[in-house]
Amino acid sequence: MMYMHYCKRCHRVYMLNGHKQRCPKCRERITELKITYMDYVTMDKEAREQFSDCCADDEQLSHLSTTYRMYKYSKWYKELQRQFPPTTIITYPMADRTPTENAMSMV
Repeated sequence: MMYMHYCKRCHRVYMLNGHKQRCPKCRERITELKITYMDYVTMDKEAREQFSDCCADDEQLSHLSTTYRMYKYSKWYKELQRQFPPTTIITYPMADRTPTENAMSMV
C-alpha cells in the first residue's frame, strides 16, 4: 500500500510504500500523513504547495499526521527489537534506608 509522508528537513511530501520511518533522500525521520494517496493526487499544483506549506508548520503538521498503530508487527520494529533487547529493571531494598529511598538498578 502507498502512504503519504512528510520530511521536515527536505520540506517535501513523499508517496512511499509501507509505513516508512526515514526520508529516502536525507535519511531523517519523516511523518506519516492522514491524507490518502488519491486525495493528494487529485489536488492541483497550487493546493499541493499549500498543503506542503501547512506541513512545514509544527502545529498544523500535528493535525495532519497520524501514527501507525500496528508498528509492532512491522519488519523494522522486529529488527529493532533484535538489535536492542528490552531492559530489565531490578529493584531491591537497602537495609540502611527507609522504604521510600529504595534503590533501582538497571541490568
